[in-house]
Amino acid sequence: MRTERKLTRLDRVFARLDREPERPAHLDVPRMSRHRVALLTGTLAFYLAIVWAVVTTSWLVRLDWQVMFFRPYQQWSGIHWFVDYYVVLGQRGPTAVMVAAWLGWRSWRQHTLRPLLTLGVALLLLNITVGAAKYGMGRLGPHYATTIGSNEMGLGGDIFPSGHTANAVVTWGILAYLASTPRARRWLSALSAVTSLGVGMATVYLGTHWLSDVLLGWAAGLLILLALPWCEPLIARAEARILDLRDRRRARGGVPAPAPAPAPVGSSVLLNPRASAQEEAAAREPAARSPRAAPAYLAPGPHTARSERTPVTPIGSRRPPHSDRVPRGTPTPARPLTGG
Repeated sequence: MRTERKLTRLDRVFARLDREPERPAHLDVPRMSRHRVALLTGTLAFYLAIVWAVVTTSWLVRLDWQVMFFRPYQQWSGIHWFVDYYVVLGQRGPTAVMVAAWLGWRSWRQHTLRPLLTLGVALLLLNITVGAAKYGMGRLGPHYATTIGSNEMGLGGDIFPSGHTANAVVTWGILAYLASTPRARRWLSALSAVTSLGVGMATVYLGTHWLSDVLLGWAAGLLILLALPWCEPLIARAEARILDLRDRRRARGGVPAPAPAPAPVGSSVLLNPRASAQEEAAAREPAARSPRAAPAYLAPGPHTARSERTPVTPIGSRRPPHSDRVPRGTPTPARPLTGG
């Protein structure tokens, strides 16, 4: 008895992937709408306001020192172990590997390079903008502060804005940016906002960043996410060029194309494109003069379809004759009686 093999979970996953289209048509690519431009303008104004408040040593710098002297890591020391693990969600290396693995699987499933290319562009913009701001302003962190009440600017530091916070906003926000449906985008936006908010507050708890560093890091990451639609044409051109290079490489080292099948005798296709018209006519003339003989199994008359033929009923029985059998209706002779 043959039984069918029970499909495992991995078999069902691959069977589902095989049914995926080449590229889903419902992918929603965000555009630079008026609403997004307004958010970008407001975030940029908030960014510049934070920088100005720190440079001028305003009330925001005094708040930074008050939070630092409060020492949250001593006030709530019981959650220190959890915050040490949670702040890893803002480190560039681990988060980039996790998100790149997920987006790589999406790229393979949807047969498009856009998720990975978008992540690469976002991280490149993050490194350029945040890195330039860090080294340009050179602010020292709370653990390395020299003068109480100063903004600690221009002293060779690299903590303004917060790289952990900006990286959390960009890395986890890119999942919401690449979501396929509006509902998934809303849920992922809320989740990424909570995650990046927690990462920023974790750095303040540990004393590695001022509160103003975290505020500027949120603004820096949000600016990159809001400006990504301007990079979509560049991402599309890069994807097309990469796929074109892949096709060229396959054509160079791939299997040669199969040779065309030979044309039958008497057809209008030229077997040799360099041959002249007289040679082709001479090649066709013998075949036209000598008609092919019909095969032996075909009747000499015209061939008719099976549905047009008249059914023929065989006469007589198909059973082979038996000499020892008597036809029905024939009287049998009487058997002799035996015995005394």
